[in-house]
Amino acid sequence: MSKKVESKPLAQNKKASHDYFIEDTYEAGIVLTGTEIKSLRNGRANMSDAFATIRNGEAFVNNLHISPFEQGNRHNPTDPTRARKLLLHKSQIMKLLGQTKQEGYTLVPLKIYTRNGYAKLLIGLGRGKKNYDKRETSAKRDAQRQIQRALREKQKY
Repeated sequence: MSKKVESKPLAQNKKASHDYFIEDTYEAGIVLTGTEIKSLRNGRANMSDAFATIRNGEAFVNNLHISPFEQGNRHNPTDPTRARKLLLHKSQIMKLLGQTKQEGYTLVPLKIYTRNGYAKLLIGLGRGKKNYDKRETSAKRDAQRQIQRALREKQKY
């Protein structure tokens, strides 16, 4: 009877939904060393340039910047943007490998959060948006915002 406890995101990639159509998501564990988890809990992570790859049957996240912990000791990692291994099932890795071989698909890190004390990374299978897609998405969002605003105004009276 273990409860699944999920906290608020420690870091989030806000540009991902702007730049990609996210078609599928996977939850992966991250292999962290030293005091990286303490830096994550302090919110000292930046994932704006991060991307995921599959090499030799293993998944890695690259360019995920986790700042060194200030009160850290000699076990502090020296490179804040090093490639970190992702913990996924073999079948998930093979499925992702097959899907990323298709034209235009990539693995995009979406957010980092903790679940039951472990750091988890939500990765999405994304297809890149063209400029006209981005404009269309922002136009839809603006229209939704105007509709909501009009409904709120109507409810006031």
